Amino acid sequence: MSNPGMGVMLGMLGGNEETVNTHLAAIGKIIKSIDFNSERIIINFVDDTGIKIYDNGQSCCEIRYMVSDHETYDYYIGSKFNGCELRDAPNEPDEYGEHEVQFLLVNTDKGTITVASHNEHNGYYGGFWIVIEAIK
Repeated sequence: MSNPGMGVMLGMLGGNEETVNTHLAAIGKIIKSIDFNSERIIINFVDDTGIKIYDNGQSCCEIRYMVSDHETYDYYIGSKFNGCELRDAPNEPDEYGEHEVQFLLVNTDKGTITVASHNEHNGYYGGFWIVIEAIK
């Protein structure tokens, strides 16, 4: 990671207790639906709860987005949510600055959904701050 941006640093200072607790509470739940776009992934469970996962590290002049190779998530409906992992990836080439990538792995008992978080910036806004929020 290059220099962490202000959004990432503020996230680090505030801690990640809510993300950890929300993540742990969701483990073992059965997936009812999955909705994904370039800003977040939402997983709803059969008990009418859900989680929203996104990169909350935006500071200023970055371009942050998420991509996934999955065209549909129907295969994972009815599977058990086994938790998430983050893995750093090599930077992408970028002639104008930095292009960082971090993988979000959503583990289920039917396999893993891989989402790549991207952060394109000039070198001063680096890092990721992936959070998980409860949806009620």
